[in-house]
Amino acid sequence: MRASGTLRSLSGDVAPRTAAGIGLAALEQVAARYAVAITPALADLIDRADPRDPIARQFVPDARELDVSEVENSDPIGDAAHSPVEGIVHRYPDRVLLKLVNACAVYCRFCFRREMVGPGRGGLTRQVLAAALEYIRATPQIWEVILTGGDPLVLSPRRLKDVVAQLAAIEHVKVIRIHTRIPVAAPERVSAAMVRALRSAKATFVVLHANHPRELSREARAAIARFIDAGIPMLSQSVLLRGVNDDVATLGALLRALVECRIKPYYLHHGDLAPGTAHFRTTIAEGQNLMRALHGRYSGLCQPAYVLDIPGGYGKSPIGPNYLSADSPSADLLTADSCMVEDFNGLRHAYPPPA
Repeated sequence: MRASGTLRSLSGDVAPRTAAGIGLAALEQVAARYAVAITPALADLIDRADPRDPIARQFVPDARELDVSEVENSDPIGDAAHSPVEGIVHRYPDRVLLKLVNACAVYCRFCFRREMVGPGRGGLTRQVLAAALEYIRATPQIWEVILTGGDPLVLSPRRLKDVVAQLAAIEHVKVIRIHTRIPVAAPERVSAAMVRALRSAKATFVVLHANHPRELSREARAAIARFIDAGIPMLSQSVLLRGVNDDVATLGALLRALVECRIKPYYLHHGDLAPGTAHFRTTIAEGQNLMRALHGRYSGLCQPAYVLDIPGGYGKSPIGPNYLSADSPSADLLTADSCMVEDFNGLRHAYPPPA
């Protein structure tokens, strides 16, 4: 969807109604640097009368994407520092990313791999994929392989089935995980053949990226059900985005909708320092306050881990709020026999309680 006709359609129909009010010239300038695509399924969800529509905000280019701050980085989570062979990222001892393809059905404006993905960038060649799989075979501590990209589900069922079968044949690989936006971006791609391609004797999980409750359309829910009804459990990951889901009502509605679809919320990511994405990022304090608001007011099934991917490739760390404190200003929480614990109403209690 990088063609001029598409850009004119976006500019003339959606973009002038977004908060940025971006025109065709600015849109083309952004598109010259970063990939632009939006699927019909997501375009249909945009409220063109709403200048702050949260779906449009995620996918329609914004002139502010051309503003890059000095703290932003083309590889914000340090994939390159942990890539022993092409296509593999081995950041944690027991699991690796296998980046099968560098294209997506839709390009998020906040993507942390936005400098690396786009139309025409293709996927791993047969020889490169063979070398990546050989690295996995030769590294027995790898317990889990995560298929990512790009979006691996833009590939054909035939190609996916071949990769899954080769991974399933590796004795020490016990878990296969697939990260995707396809069920919300192009639900029609979740065909019976696609579902069959992902099934194997190994534990297999599909992790859905969704950020707003409206993304879980009737068609998306049907696509999700096709995976789950076939015995493939699903988790979710979301990104905390200013103007999209940075209020407790919206975030809570998203998490409840995911659970209603039989998806367990897994991660809520703090926005990465990707180039031109400052207008999406909240502060960590704002994210912690949202997590506090969710705690105790929404089911435990709805609680994701709020995490920060440390720049430079040092991995994810949980950054949710802390509910424990020392029982006196001079006490050391690590060695004290007692502490204060805060409940979801903000009230503090001694632990253990007084006799």
